[in-house]
Amino acid sequence: MKFVQKEFSATLEVKKSKFITHICAYNDFDNMMERLKNKHPKARHFVYAYRFLNEFEQIVENCSDDGEPKGTSGRPSLKVLNGAGIINTGVIIVRYFGGIRLGTGGLVKAYSDAVNLSLQNAELLTYEKLETLSLKLPYSSLGQIEYLVSNCEITISNKQFKTDVVLTLTATNEKFKVLEKKLPIEVIIIK
Repeated sequence: MKFVQKEFSATLEVKKSKFITHICAYNDFDNMMERLKNKHPKARHFVYAYRFLNEFEQIVENCSDDGEPKGTSGRPSLKVLNGAGIINTGVIIVRYFGGIRLGTGGLVKAYSDAVNLSLQNAELLTYEKLETLSLKLPYSSLGQIEYLVSNCEITISNKQFKTDVVLTLTATNEKFKVLEKKLPIEVIIIK
């Protein structure tokens, strides 16, 4: 699965109709919609589709035709996202009507092509499910463990200095398995 972190856009013109596609992280979707409606007050349609993972790791998806004939714009846009394995991402297509009707098949193709074009322009990142793990270690081991953690490409999200040091780490399960094999005996894993 893939996702975008930054906003990307692309413009497609079909028979004088302009399809301006914006793709962004799902968390920025509402702000982007508001901004685009203010920026394009004369646009005819604001078609959208999005897919995201909820707290149970289930994919939630939604789309809107925004006044286009039913099933000709939002659903095809969503199918492109689904087919590309895109999650945690939203897409908004701003349409300026050019005076020539495209028909249902033409609309489906135009919206699908517009989303595909924006995906080609976007920087897609691979989704990895991150987990947390805590390590309890003596102060004397801190430098060595920080070095190990860094070499395993694991993020230290928190450090607590008490009787011992407690590090909270964030990474994929696979990276944690590699780290666990390298840890010295005095380090205790707290799950």
